Amino acid sequence: MAKSSSGSEFLNGFKIPKYVLESNSKSDGENVSDVPECPVLVFINSKSGGQLGGNLLVTYRQLLNDCQVFDVGEEAPDNVLRRIYVNLGTHKRNGDEFAIKIQEKLRIIVAGGDGTAGWLLGVVSDLKLAHPPPIATVPLGTGNNLPFAFGWGKKNPGTDPRAVELFLRQVKGAKEMKIDSWHLLMRMKIPKGGPLDPIAPLELPHSLHSFGRVSETNELNMDGFHTFRGGFWNYFSMGMDAEVSYAFHSERKLHPEKFKNQLVNQSTYAKLGCSQGWFSPSLSQNSARNIAQFAKVMIMKNRGDQWEELFLPPGIKSIVCLNLPSFSGGFNPWGTPSRWKRNQFTPPFVDDGHLEVVGFTSAWHGLVLLAPKGHGTRLAQAHRIKFLFHKGAIDQTYMRIDGEPWKQPLPSDDDTVMVEISHLGQVNILATNECRAKSMHNPLTPRAQEDEGVDSDEETLEEEFRKFGAADTFKLPEEIDISHLS
Repeated sequence: MAKSSSGSEFLNGFKIPKYVLESNSKSDGENVSDVPECPVLVFINSKSGGQLGGNLLVTYRQLLNDCQVFDVGEEAPDNVLRRIYVNLGTHKRNGDEFAIKIQEKLRIIVAGGDGTAGWLLGVVSDLKLAHPPPIATVPLGTGNNLPFAFGWGKKNPGTDPRAVELFLRQVKGAKEMKIDSWHLLMRMKIPKGGPLDPIAPLELPHSLHSFGRVSETNELNMDGFHTFRGGFWNYFSMGMDAEVSYAFHSERKLHPEKFKNQLVNQSTYAKLGCSQGWFSPSLSQNSARNIAQFAKVMIMKNRGDQWEELFLPPGIKSIVCLNLPSFSGGFNPWGTPSRWKRNQFTPPFVDDGHLEVVGFTSAWHGLVLLAPKGHGTRLAQAHRIKFLFHKGAIDQTYMRIDGEPWKQPLPSDDDTVMVEISHLGQVNILATNECRAKSMHNPLTPRAQEDEGVDSDEETLEEEFRKFGAADTFKLPEEIDISHLS
């Protein structure tokens, strides 16, 4: 391979010697005199972005040392990081100053869709490291909401050496930010007719604990209920947007050969929205799909407050609980409330321990996001949110966590399905100068000061949350195809 214009000296600033990362490996023969300025571990979903993931894997392995570039389909990130940090701990105990400085400067790059990025965020969060490495996200999926929110763009990147070197340069200059993480708990009553499982486990996303359902001996378990738990970083949504997403993922699973191009994927997504009737006039839409017909929403505005019921305006068919200012390919459903509305709502921050709750009545309503300062119907800002689903005119709805959708059966009698969302903790992420996310601790972060003009027109479990383990939730069992994470 020909040398890039940047030369090997630039790349040496990112390389980690093999002995630092691998057990039973010594530094003999390796040039370890200079500590790299920005040592990185790279995790790539080789099945993301059509052929792009595989090509990107090859390029990173050409430019860096093989020992620091991993395919998440070959080895789960939690296993990789546990092994590496055990080795780093050994070096620290042996007084290896070089390895200690590597650990202090370490950064992580993850290339994949939002599901893959969330997986890595969850693993790092769960490891509870003294100095957790911040994470940069390569946009390699369809929506790429996480990368877009922090300035990494939303278009699939180039995979040639020059493009990779440009990205590494951005990683080197990126700033650290903290973002909130969120725990989701779902309970549903076991059917009275017998042990029939109401949900096929593989229909649930990896970020909901479908592969290791809470056991009967776990304190999270409640007698007579199935209990699931998971986590997210960007959003939880339910209703029409999740239904379109579910149709898209189902179609891609049946015909993966048709989904190898980002533009084609986005076009297919839009066509599915039309075919399912979400662009029909509001008067002709089925009112049974109105969320108020089959669910009650409770919110706790701040830690320690009492639960209160959230009023849902008529016709709301989709609710988004949003943490980051990027949804459905980069839109910001919450927007920035104008000054005169700030006695009711505040600008969104990614580290304030609150979610923004937004509603939509139809896909036409969603098109307001294309307008300057456009936003959905702002419903609430809350520290905790609880959905209580009851028997209605429809027997199922659709839900989505960070882009991963599933079909959720609704109660057929007086039983209740509960979904509760609570703040879990925070993790470090890397942001560029194009970052759209705002920190309450540093409101002058790049692009944080948006135009303050007028808005567009608009119509009990505390302990168990602390024990949520993100790595167990976000990792995938070996038999699961990771292509759905792209």
